[in-house]
Amino acid sequence: MDDYESIILVKPEVYIYRIPPLVTASGHKAADWKLDSPDWTGRMRLVSKGKKLELCLDDKSTGQLYAKAPIDSLESHAIEAVVDSSRYFVLQLRSDTGKSAFVGLGFADRSDSFDLNVALQDHFRSVQKEVEIDNTPKLDLGFKEGQTITVKIGNKTTTPRPKPASSSGGVVPLLPPPPSSSNRIRNT
Repeated sequence: MDDYESIILVKPEVYIYRIPPLVTASGHKAADWKLDSPDWTGRMRLVSKGKKLELCLDDKSTGQLYAKAPIDSLESHAIEAVVDSSRYFVLQLRSDTGKSAFVGLGFADRSDSFDLNVALQDHFRSVQKEVEIDNTPKLDLGFKEGQTITVKIGNKTTTPRPKPASSSGGVVPLLPPPPSSSNRIRNT
């Protein structure tokens, strides 16, 4: 199952913002960002490969990968909602070399951010179900050494039909056919 990638969600337009450092324990606020001038605009893809999930940011015109954020779980700090808006998130981008940066991720529509939340929850719910299925003890439904099974297929017992009686019996003999119309005498 880990052999193929599955694109869970594509949003054609997302906004990326440079965000100030976190100053309070309550969380990031989108109102502190420059929402009227995003630092980058592009396409977002949410890609699943087995149990792994990546949020990929691509250039809108070329489709070239701009940045990616691996998301390990819903509780990880890879993606967090801001405290003052449902359209914005804080995203931890990570490069292949291990460098990371926190940026703001925004959508023009509230429904787009809702779609992202639902896709994340669905993915991690299915991963959790797979783990639960893998951890359940397997039932051994095979035959043990020397164990046999007998299957009785129901015998239909039918009552024997009476054989037709011979011609000497009480059967009415066949009648001759009716006379043909050519043998009739006409009265004219």
